[in-house]
Amino acid sequence: MDFRRDRCYLRVLHISYGSPMIELCKALRSKGIQAVSCHFDEHPYKFNPDICLKLNSVPKKEREAKIQQFFQESRNKYDIFHFHFGETFFPDKRDLEILKLAGKKMVMHHHGSDIRLLSIARKNNPYVIVKPEWTESKINHNLSILSNYIDHAIVQDHELEGYIRNSYKHVHVIPHTINVDQFKPEYPQVKKSPPLVVHAPSSRNIKGTEFILNAVRQLKDSGLSFEFKLIEGSSNEEAMKIFAKADIIIDQLRIGASGYISSEAMALGKPVICFIRGDLAAKYPDSPIVNATPDTIASVLGNLLKVPEQWSELGKKGRAYIEQHHSVDKVVDQYVDIYNKL
Repeated sequence: MDFRRDRCYLRVLHISYGSPMIELCKALRSKGIQAVSCHFDEHPYKFNPDICLKLNSVPKKEREAKIQQFFQESRNKYDIFHFHFGETFFPDKRDLEILKLAGKKMVMHHHGSDIRLLSIARKNNPYVIVKPEWTESKINHNLSILSNYIDHAIVQDHELEGYIRNSYKHVHVIPHTINVDQFKPEYPQVKKSPPLVVHAPSSRNIKGTEFILNAVRQLKDSGLSFEFKLIEGSSNEEAMKIFAKADIIIDQLRIGASGYISSEAMALGKPVICFIRGDLAAKYPDSPIVNATPDTIASVLGNLLKVPEQWSELGKKGRAYIEQHHSVDKVVDQYVDIYNKL
């Protein structure tokens, strides 16, 4: 079946967590594909997937029974299983063999810590750190199982591509999907009141938050006037409201590539500061992201705060960049192409 012609008959299940997954399913549905996002657990940021099993609120034995039942129902209902973050239905991945024997199609979508190998990352990035629970042995073991049953893997940028290039038969780089219609740009304006700088880390250590906090203290001690807002523990809706009021948004300083927050911030028309590895800069054509490392964040943020007349222009370039590289019309067909190859 060519899904380009028969998209309405294609049923795709995305599991098991993440905001990008939810937005991707919405984008796929806008193109006629029956894509469903499912979170196994309730998320602290109060994301709203199509289905939430709320397994975090039930006892372990009941949890196992519930996921087993959901797996059986899903196996009969869906054509393609689009997994995220290196996870499948079961921790031991026993579902992969069952799905393959049943003739189901599968794709794995990696997003970051689930494949970031420190030994490789440090070759091009002295600042990078990884989540301690994701050891290299765990990542390699996971990849060996996944790639035995799954031929196609997806990542959102070239920083991640390098970690799995030799693991899967096919690795696809597809940028984050952003529905630009859901983001009304509010470009920063030159004003008398102190500007607002925002940073919203999902993990302080991984995102380099300590360097940002030190830079803020240093700049304020030097007499520079601005407000700083650290967003933690807020729902996604609350965070977006604060983003809309921001003049400058700082994403991450350790990974070496832009994250989902960078994309959302640019969609809102905000100047973005983020660390982009030197060897990857050419992979971000026309990107208006202001580059900063943990060593340079104080000077970069200080210099940007001193030129408010440039903020609106950076915001407009960012919005145009998202429309060009991340919008639904630019991205969704790339997923359909992969689904056709499974």
